[in-house]
Amino acid sequence: MPRQGLTAAAVTVAAADLADRIGFAQLSLSELARTVGVRTASLYSHVRDLDDLRCRVALLALDELATATADGMVGRSGKDALAALADTYRSYAAACPGRYAATRMRLDVDTASVSAGPRHAGMLRAIVVSYGVPDAEQVHAIRFIGGAIHGYIELEAAGGFDHSSPDSQVSWTRALDAIDAALRAWPHP
Repeated sequence: MPRQGLTAAAVTVAAADLADRIGFAQLSLSELARTVGVRTASLYSHVRDLDDLRCRVALLALDELATATADGMVGRSGKDALAALADTYRSYAAACPGRYAATRMRLDVDTASVSAGPRHAGMLRAIVVSYGVPDAEQVHAIRFIGGAIHGYIELEAAGGFDHSSPDSQVSWTRALDAIDAALRAWPHP
């Protein structure tokens, strides 16, 4: 990337691409500077520090994932919407592992409120509403879905299912069936 084309947005995309290659936890300003062909000090014209850079990558990834998920869920409800959301998250994690890891980054309250996080929560809420989960139980159901999906994706990415049969896709399908069954039978307070 030529120095004259460097912008905050370009730095963020370059950092996200780098995170996909080397891992979000390994992202550093010095490695990013080498990647874009500038001195590390030049990056400070575009980001405050490494935390700011990581936050920008997280915001970018949350937005990308929310857009892809919304596109996949259009016109779907119930199990179809659940599978669309889950499959989109899983595909994104496989294709963009650094970005996906960034979506798990803890954001401060103000940053989280203006991120795509509320869009994700809204899509999850639409799913639980389509199952008829009562208002008082929706937060619990949303947390259950998120925990199951993200937990599975993270275990799979870490190689947790590499040395056993059947293929992890079979277990993924069973997990989505189990989430669907749990949501259909969600206890009322």
